[in-house]
Amino acid sequence: MSDAPATLAELLDRIAADRVLATLLAEARARDAALATPDPAHDTAHLLRVALWTLRIGAAGVAGAGGADHVDAREAVAAALLHDAVHVPKDSPDRARASELAADFARERLAALGFEGASIARIAAAVRDHSFSRGAVPEDALGCALQDADRLEALGAIGWLRCIATGVRMRAEWFHPDDPWAVARDLDDRRYSVDHLFTKLLGLPATMRTEAGRAEAERRAVFLRAFADQLGEELGVPPTR
Repeated sequence: MSDAPATLAELLDRIAADRVLATLLAEARARDAALATPDPAHDTAHLLRVALWTLRIGAAGVAGAGGADHVDAREAVAAALLHDAVHVPKDSPDRARASELAADFARERLAALGFEGASIARIAAAVRDHSFSRGAVPEDALGCALQDADRLEALGAIGWLRCIATGVRMRAEWFHPDDPWAVARDLDDRRYSVDHLFTKLLGLPATMRTEAGRAEAERRAVFLRAFADQLGEELGVPPTR
């Protein structure tokens, strides 16, 4: 694939130069505008960041992905723009089916926009398998790159903002007032957002499928550890995990 864009502005220029990708981006923005309550954890800005990192990971090479090492740049951007096309709240009983529903939507929309069959199949499979809750192993290089790029969004500064935003939507508290590090209680990230650091976020680097994704995930996890240390200092209760 060609070199990945270095900035979001470069990515937007590439999308604007491709009629079909520009259509997908416009439709994503329209879906954002139609939501009764904004969801900053899954908005168009999220989709674009995932697109940027899917391209970067693909450009670095995806070894061991079904024998394939190549990621088509156009497919990478299309997959990223469609991976959250069907909005299912985190606390919905249908949450585990969100990526499957998005894959179905992607197949239909891409066919209407003139994508060829093999390309549609790769993009739909990547969209279907990207989800953490689905627990799937991607079929090929595109799927690995998309899954890693989406998981990077749960780490670092953006990851922590997304965690808190999602917690607010689910009416969670930031942390347990008396036992923030769950020393004498079970972790419960539905009630306390800080618990999500230990139930999921800090374990994500080990789940990455690509070298580039893992390196960036480990770098972002350092930030989350530093955040926990700073929070503990401010609370007067140092982290115990």
